[in-house]
Amino acid sequence: VRLVESGGGLVQTGGSLRLSCTASEISFKERAVGWFRQPPGKARELIAGISLGVGTSWVKDVVRDRFAVSGDSANNTVSLQMTSLKPEDTAVYFCAARQNTRIRIDGTGYDTWGQGTQVTVSP
Repeated sequence: VRLVESGGGLVQTGGSLRLSCTASEISFKERAVGWFRQPPGKARELIAGISLGVGTSWVKDVVRDRFAVSGDSANNTVSLQMTSLKPEDTAVYFCAARQNTRIRIDGTGYDTWGQGTQVTVSP
Protein backbone atom coordinates (compact mmCIF):
# COMPACT_ATOMS: atom_id res chain seq x y z
CA VAL A 1 0.00 0.00 0.00
CA ARG A 2 1.38 3.37 -0.90
CA LEU A 3 0.08 6.90 -0.91
CA VAL A 4 0.54 9.17 -3.91
CA GLU A 5 1.30 12.87 -3.59
CA SER A 6 0.94 15.41 -6.35
CA GLY A 7 1.01 19.15 -6.83
CA GLY A 8 4.56 20.07 -5.99
CA GLY A 9 6.71 22.28 -8.14
CA LEU A 10 8.67 25.50 -8.42
CA VAL A 11 7.02 28.71 -7.29
CA GLN A 12 8.18 32.22 -6.49
CA THR A 13 8.10 33.72 -3.03
CA GLY A 14 4.56 34.67 -2.17
CA GLY A 15 3.05 32.09 -4.45
CA SER A 16 0.72 29.23 -3.68
CA LEU A 17 0.60 25.51 -4.22
CA ARG A 18 -1.93 22.83 -3.45
CA LEU A 19 -0.66 19.37 -2.67
CA SER A 20 -2.90 16.33 -2.87
CA CYS A 21 -2.58 12.87 -1.43
CA THR A 22 -4.57 9.89 -2.59
CA ALA A 23 -4.66 6.17 -1.91
CA SER A 24 -6.29 3.34 -3.76
CA GLU A 25 -6.06 0.53 -1.20
CA ILE A 26 -6.94 2.22 2.08
CA SER A 27 -9.75 4.53 3.12
CA PHE A 28 -8.85 7.89 4.58
CA LYS A 29 -12.07 7.71 6.59
CA GLU A 30 -10.36 5.03 8.68
CA ARG A 31 -6.92 6.62 8.93
CA ALA A 32 -5.43 9.82 10.20
CA VAL A 33 -3.26 11.39 7.52
CA GLY A 34 -0.31 13.63 8.12
CA TRP A 35 1.62 16.02 5.94
CA PHE A 36 5.35 16.02 6.59
CA ARG A 37 8.15 17.98 5.03
CA GLN A 38 11.90 17.51 4.90
CA PRO A 39 13.99 20.54 3.97
CA PRO A 40 17.44 19.95 2.48
CA GLY A 41 19.81 18.69 5.14
CA LYS A 42 17.19 18.76 7.87
CA ALA A 43 14.97 16.30 9.65
CA ARG A 44 11.49 15.46 8.50
CA GLU A 45 8.74 17.19 10.46
CA LEU A 46 4.99 16.90 10.71
CA ILE A 47 3.26 20.12 9.71
CA ALA A 48 -0.40 19.16 9.40
CA GLY A 49 -2.78 16.31 10.05
CA ILE A 50 -6.36 15.44 9.36
CA SER A 51 -8.77 12.73 10.39
CA LEU A 52 -11.69 12.58 7.99
CA GLY A 53 -13.48 9.89 9.94
CA VAL A 54 -13.46 11.90 13.16
CA GLY A 55 -13.59 15.35 11.63
CA THR A 56 -10.48 16.80 13.23
CA SER A 57 -7.45 18.55 11.84
CA TRP A 58 -4.30 20.23 13.01
CA VAL A 59 -1.71 22.55 11.49
CA LYS A 60 1.62 23.35 13.08
CA ASP A 61 1.68 26.84 14.50
CA VAL A 62 4.64 28.02 12.45
CA VAL A 63 2.65 27.62 9.21
CA ARG A 64 -0.90 27.89 10.50
CA ASP A 65 -1.42 31.35 9.08
CA ARG A 66 -0.41 30.19 5.59
CA PHE A 67 -1.20 26.47 5.27
CA ALA A 68 -4.55 24.68 5.46
CA VAL A 69 -5.35 20.98 5.42
CA SER A 70 -8.55 19.53 4.04
CA GLY A 71 -9.97 16.29 2.77
CA ASP A 72 -12.56 14.78 0.48
CA SER A 73 -13.91 11.44 1.68
CA ALA A 74 -15.77 10.76 -1.53
CA ASN A 75 -12.57 10.95 -3.53
CA ASN A 76 -10.34 9.60 -0.75
CA THR A 77 -8.09 12.61 -1.04
CA VAL A 78 -6.34 14.84 1.47
CA SER A 79 -4.95 18.21 0.44
CA LEU A 80 -2.53 20.78 1.78
CA GLN A 81 -3.13 24.31 0.56
CA MET A 82 -0.02 26.43 0.91
CA THR A 83 -0.09 30.18 0.43
CA SER A 84 2.40 33.04 0.85
CA LEU A 85 5.20 30.57 0.29
CA LYS A 86 8.70 31.43 1.43
CA PRO A 87 12.11 30.04 0.43
CA GLU A 88 12.27 28.28 3.80
CA ASP A 89 9.24 26.23 2.77
CA THR A 90 11.44 24.50 0.20
CA ALA A 91 11.35 20.80 1.02
CA VAL A 92 10.16 17.41 -0.04
CA TYR A 93 6.59 17.06 1.16
CA PHE A 94 5.19 13.67 2.13
CA CYS A 95 1.80 12.42 3.16
CA ALA A 96 1.54 9.47 5.48
CA ALA A 97 -1.27 7.55 7.14
CA ARG A 98 -1.68 5.92 10.51
CA GLN A 99 -3.49 2.70 11.31
CA ASN A 100 -6.28 4.54 13.12
CA THR A 101 -8.12 7.84 13.10
CA ARG A 102 -6.10 9.60 15.76
CA ILE A 103 -3.78 12.38 14.64
CA ARG A 104 -0.45 12.20 16.43
CA ILE A 105 1.17 15.63 16.36
CA ASP A 106 4.48 14.21 17.54
CA GLY A 107 4.79 12.62 14.12
CA THR A 108 5.00 9.04 15.29
CA GLY A 109 2.90 6.08 14.23
CA TYR A 110 2.57 6.99 10.55
CA ASP A 111 3.42 3.82 8.72
CA THR A 112 2.09 4.17 5.18
CA TRP A 113 3.95 6.74 3.13
CA GLY A 114 3.98 8.37 -0.24
CA GLN A 115 7.06 8.93 -2.34
CA GLY A 116 7.12 12.65 -1.68
CA THR A 117 6.76 15.68 -3.89
CA GLN A 118 9.32 18.45 -4.23
CA VAL A 119 8.33 22.01 -3.42
CA THR A 120 10.85 24.67 -4.31
CA VAL A 121 10.27 28.33 -3.51
CA SER A 122 12.58 30.75 -5.29
CA PRO A 123 13.55 34.10 -3.71
